[in-house]
Amino acid sequence: MQTWIVFLRAIGGSRTLPSKTFVEILEALKLGDARTYIATGNAVFRTRTTNRKKLANGIRDGIHAARGFAPDVLLLTVDELEGAIANNPWREAESEPKSLHLVFLSEVPASPDIAKLESLRTESESFMLKGKVFYVRTPDGAGRSKLFARTEKSLGVWGTARNWRTVCKVRELARSP
Repeated sequence: MQTWIVFLRAIGGSRTLPSKTFVEILEALKLGDARTYIATGNAVFRTRTTNRKKLANGIRDGIHAARGFAPDVLLLTVDELEGAIANNPWREAESEPKSLHLVFLSEVPASPDIAKLESLRTESESFMLKGKVFYVRTPDGAGRSKLFARTEKSLGVWGTARNWRTVCKVRELARSP
């Protein structure tokens, strides 16, 4: 059985997905041991299926049928999540988990506009692109950050961000039996 991590993009506001409903959707798709972490589109499940695209489409369609919206679905293996955690360029920021975000990208950006991101960065902010993960540190808050707000547009691909605390909690879920 393969363990998968699912991160949904843009959950909240009018696009709510209660944890219980999310688990029910995953279970209806025959995805085993489904567990969620907070109601913002984070889950872990196990399945024999290894086709990432088929799984993502099934989850998106299941949510659409149950809730009336079809979010972007990003799937990671445990090894991919572990790699993203291990590649964190700012170990010192781990003690401030709300200031450190990992933006998991749908694909490796072909031509990211790093100059644009650099022009938006405040003196206290920092960022680094490593493959399909964009690391961004916003000590003054992600909600206030122009850099954070323009990430997807500047990278040219969609992604979904999680703060350090959420990433670590989801890893704990994925590791638990």
